[in-house]
Amino acid sequence: MLIVEGLAYVLAPSLIERVLEQLRLLPETVRRQLGALAIVIGLIFLWLAFWLGI
Repeated sequence: MLIVEGLAYVLAPSLIERVLEQLRLLPETVRRQLGALAIVIGLIFLWLAFWLGI
């Protein structure tokens, strides 16, 4: 995970700044929903990796 995040900061730092600014403009409830969605997607990826034997 840190490798992917690090690549984003190395390859497109200005894009990261714009994304963070857009996130600041979102209401707190929407940010919480996005966080919950990220958790669910991460759990699905873990389940798929376990199911595939990776």
